[in-house]
Amino acid sequence: MSVKSKRVTPRPRTRSEEKRQAIVDAARKVFGREGFARTSIDAVATEAGVSTRTIYNHYAGKDQLFASVIEESATQVADSQEAMIAHHLTEVVDVAKSLTDFGCAWVSTPLSADFADHFAMVRQIGAEAAHVPRAALVAWRDAGPRRAHRALATAFERLARDGQLCTTDGPRAARHFIRLVGSEVEDRSEFGAVPLGAREVRAAVTAGVNVFLHGYSPKE
Repeated sequence: MSVKSKRVTPRPRTRSEEKRQAIVDAARKVFGREGFARTSIDAVATEAGVSTRTIYNHYAGKDQLFASVIEESATQVADSQEAMIAHHLTEVVDVAKSLTDFGCAWVSTPLSADFADHFAMVRQIGAEAAHVPRAALVAWRDAGPRRAHRALATAFERLARDGQLCTTDGPRAARHFIRLVGSEVEDRSEFGAVPLGAREVRAAVTAGVNVFLHGYSPKE
């Protein structure tokens, strides 16, 4: 006898949760547009359509708001990147094609409309890192770039065990790969601010993969 699965209906957001999400979305836009130092709680409140008191009901101040927002969006980006790694690098037949397809997906992340506000914040961090609270920088890096880097290093170590790459240092191989496939796209797109066409992205990534495999292909 078959048992019908019950459809789970998502719990409706409370008014407080809706306001918090509005604050997060607004803060991401304002921090990405103005940077940390120039952003005020008043500006975020205006963008979110709430009072400053409402923001302080959720966050102790600008430092905590920034740290929470950048960590949350970095986690979402890392989730997406881990899914890319699993999709492209789990069952690899043609390592050059898999790395190229994966590289195109990886470097296109900052160009994605889904993460535009997050990477606008990241660009601002690059410009004013000395003024950003250290706790926020650590939270961002741990939740996003470092987590994604570890996942890629693990995938490369697995490919090495399978005889498809030659490396004993997955983290270093991951750093080399990211630089080789991403630097040209970053430079030409101004770190995601100016979109590139898919053909341009693939040409840049293919060139980077060719260099990567020159150093990391198994030696006969």
